[in-house]
Amino acid sequence: MPNDRRVLPEPTVRQDVVTALGVDEQQGAFEPVRPTAAPDGAPNVVLVVLDDLGFGSSSAFGGPCRMPTAERLAADGLRYTRFHVTALCSPTRQSLMTGRNHHSVGMGATTEMATSAPGYTGFRPRSAATLARTLQGNGYSTAAFGKWHQTPPAEISPVGPFDRWPTGEGFDHFYGFMACEMNHWYPLLYEGTTPVEPTRLPEEGYHLSEDLVDRAVDWVHTQRTMTPDRPFFTYLAFGASHAPLHVTPEWRERYRGEFDDGWDRLREKTLAQQKALGVVPGHTELSPWPDGVPHWDDLDDDRRRLGARFMETFAGFTEHADAQLGRFVAELEELGELDNTLFLYLLGDNGASGEGGIEGTHVEHRLGHGLVDDPADMIGHLDEIGGPASYPIAPVGWALAMNTPYQWTKQVASHFGGTRDGLVVHWPRAIEDGGGLRHQFHHVVDVLPTILDCAGIPQPTSVDGVAQQPVEGTSMRYSFLDPQAPDRRRTQYFEMCGNRGIYHEGWTAVTRHGIPWEMVPTRHGAFREDVWELYDTTADPSQAHDVAADHPEVLARLRDLFLTEAAKYQVFPLDDRVTERENPQLAGRLDLVGDRRSVTYRGSTRRLIEETTPNVKNRSHAVVADIEAPGSGGEGVLVAQGGRFGGWALYVLGGRACYVYNFFGKRRHTVRAEHAMGAGRHEVRMDFAYEDDEAGAVGRGGVATLRVDGLEVGAVRVDETIPYYFSFDETFDVGVDLGTPVSDDYGAGDNAFTGRVHTVRVDLTATSPAQDAEGLRRRVMASH
Repeated sequence: MPNDRRVLPEPTVRQDVVTALGVDEQQGAFEPVRPTAAPDGAPNVVLVVLDDLGFGSSSAFGGPCRMPTAERLAADGLRYTRFHVTALCSPTRQSLMTGRNHHSVGMGATTEMATSAPGYTGFRPRSAATLARTLQGNGYSTAAFGKWHQTPPAEISPVGPFDRWPTGEGFDHFYGFMACEMNHWYPLLYEGTTPVEPTRLPEEGYHLSEDLVDRAVDWVHTQRTMTPDRPFFTYLAFGASHAPLHVTPEWRERYRGEFDDGWDRLREKTLAQQKALGVVPGHTELSPWPDGVPHWDDLDDDRRRLGARFMETFAGFTEHADAQLGRFVAELEELGELDNTLFLYLLGDNGASGEGGIEGTHVEHRLGHGLVDDPADMIGHLDEIGGPASYPIAPVGWALAMNTPYQWTKQVASHFGGTRDGLVVHWPRAIEDGGGLRHQFHHVVDVLPTILDCAGIPQPTSVDGVAQQPVEGTSMRYSFLDPQAPDRRRTQYFEMCGNRGIYHEGWTAVTRHGIPWEMVPTRHGAFREDVWELYDTTADPSQAHDVAADHPEVLARLRDLFLTEAAKYQVFPLDDRVTERENPQLAGRLDLVGDRRSVTYRGSTRRLIEETTPNVKNRSHAVVADIEAPGSGGEGVLVAQGGRFGGWALYVLGGRACYVYNFFGKRRHTVRAEHAMGAGRHEVRMDFAYEDDEAGAVGRGGVATLRVDGLEVGAVRVDETIPYYFSFDETFDVGVDLGTPVSDDYGAGDNAFTGRVHTVRVDLTATSPAQDAEGLRRRVMASH
């Protein structure tokens, strides 16, 4: 019986038993073993995702960021104006790849915020096979480029397991990064599961967005050369426009002066353009401005100069990424593949980010720890914003403007500002209404069934021997040829970080629980005390007028519906922690190091993320390097964790042993031995004595004492330390400092130790206050 494509991989069909003794007696030829073929006429599929963009950012949806590629694809395709995501990146991507709601597949928050609760584990169940695995099992070549951010952190190490890496989830090829964000000048990347670094530096013209497209173009050309009859699936997930906002000055300068009128005026201009394009109804109003966020006219001159520069950088970063995608589209067209490619361009995986706070910041990680940059300091680094010496994110005022006309931002799943993004669908072979608008209500879970529907592939019932849970999305193909088709998605719940809402047949009942730029919140309010709002989005598309008092019976019905949907999809128990959950011990998720108090690494160890190494934060510890020094004593890094914007390093400068503690790039505390080491075997040791005079105290200072061969050669006091995480994009490296340098004493790239590092041992020499969950919680709640 021929395979109906519902069981993957395709079952092997045995040929007739051979009865001939030799080939000279064989009657008839055998059938060669062939790979599964795609259905006749199945299109290529390209799925592109931009990060942290917001509905009102792109020029294709009335925004200020010029995106000619998005406009071109929209002019020949369709724009979906009521398309929704989950309000954070990992959850959106997991829903995109599985066709299931994010809690249904364990991704209730980002991978770094996973817990042990069923809806929040960060582990995709094997009963929810990915889009890539389904297409791969149906004869597609598959490749992913860029941001992944779906693998549990404890599995991002040289020992895996690798079944939840891209190449384990259905992609034949992967080139990109595993974390939530990446330095676009000095990225730490993977090819498949192998760590790789760029072959060029930024001063030599390197930029990550360009690199990703170069790789995607090369892969498509190779695939067309080797297997021209096989359709391909390309997933291209840019790091733009997520922080850090990294782009060369010429792209930033394209917007010089365009944002000097500020975010209030930009909201007005964007809404007018959106109405002219028809992407919002003509009666749409601007939603209310949140309390606590200043209006542009309330800012002093320095804050306006800073604000304008941040937004110029964001816009240049966004346009640059779109321009790179334009190169990819041009290659498809030159190959003659564009018309036969189902191209989905998702302009954001959540709303624009408000995590830059009121002022914005030169270094994003500071705000993640509740530290606010002084504008008077930032203005002195104005021209560095966007360059390699910065790690910037824009103020929340711009995020609100980028989400025009809707309320709130990323994280806030209750309101459309956090969940509504533009979607462009381009497929000339099947879409006749080029330039058309589609106003049907849809959600990211609908992407997988849409692609399978267009490819003529049924949703599988069994993949790799595992029965599949139902796909929760619905195909959008019905709307391709009928702009007036009634909605087929009538109900959708939303939840993120305790912010929650429910959509049903035009009504939304919502409650915002937290403030997204309070990454370390001042209080954890009771969920039962949250105030619910009600909006009739048919009459009020932007959720500008709360009508809860006018329709209490509708609100009550929708609140009950939320409870039903939330229970069905594993949303409970609600969890409103953000930065706190980034500590695996507090969050209650798997910790690869576990209870070990000492770990020894070989000198070739590279690229270990923080969750796979001993947690030296908020505790006394020691780092011991066993090295072989050359005649000069050597030069270079013995071991480093983090980078330019936070971390520590043990290194050798002019033969002298050195240690540095880098506090968010604000201060570097350095101790250097007075004399160089001689040639031969040495032990270089740093003992950090943490100030532990208060139970549960985090971020306190301490004294770093440096020793060579057991003799003290210097000490330095560190007045405060980084409490929660050094970096999302940098790693722990032995014998070298990959990515950006922790210390200014050595440069990026060429900083490997010129001798030999035999081993590096990390000892946790005292109980960590961070292991005291209640103590940490008290510190967090008192920290602002």
